[in-house]
Amino acid sequence: LQKDLEEVKELLTKATRKRLRDVLMTEKHKLELEIKNWPLPKPKDVAEEEKSSLGGYTVKINNYAWDQSDKFIKIYVSLNGVQKIPAENVQVNFTERSFDLLVKNLNGKNYTMTFNNLLKPICVEGSSRKVKTDTVLVMCKKKREEKWDCLTQVEKESKEKEKAAYDTSDPSEGLMNLLKKMYAEGDDEMKRTINKAWVESREKQSKGDIPMDI
Repeated sequence: LQKDLEEVKELLTKATRKRLRDVLMTEKHKLELEIKNWPLPKPKDVAEEEKSSLGGYTVKINNYAWDQSDKFIKIYVSLNGVQKIPAENVQVNFTERSFDLLVKNLNGKNYTMTFNNLLKPICVEGSSRKVKTDTVLVMCKKKREEKWDCLTQVEKESKEKEKAAYDTSDPSEGLMNLLKKMYAEGDDEMKRTINKAWVESREKQSKGDIPMDI
């Protein structure tokens, strides 16, 4: 980037046409801004220290279980041997509508899990984490003592969309939506089965055997 900037400056000293100078000036400002915003390289010792503290590569946690009481949402994350690492290696950061878990240097790997847009707000001060045998328990304290139907707003919206797809006044429309979903999410065998059923229903309808076209 620095060399590009130097070349643009050199071209500016030679350019005489206004239009060309305007283009070069725009490019000059763009390069200067890009260089200004470019992250500075970290000193070698700091970079090495961070690498050492984080250990090997990072694994995203997708499997978990959850439960709730009147006051807490409880998320259970299974990690073999997690009780053997230093307590400070298990970190959870909470906000009112999210939390993220970071487990460092567990069997040479780091593990992360993030939940954004929690269904309802939580109390940051009252939330915590507990390390048990092969398990990390994340405790999110509810701001209001009420039942949660799911963990995140995205899950809620997804459930509502599915429900709306099947709850129709026209039974055939509900069936059609169900078949479309099965076709979209199914494997090749499922798609062949649905196609076959579709063809057979069309043939029966053309013969007058059934009154409804599914």
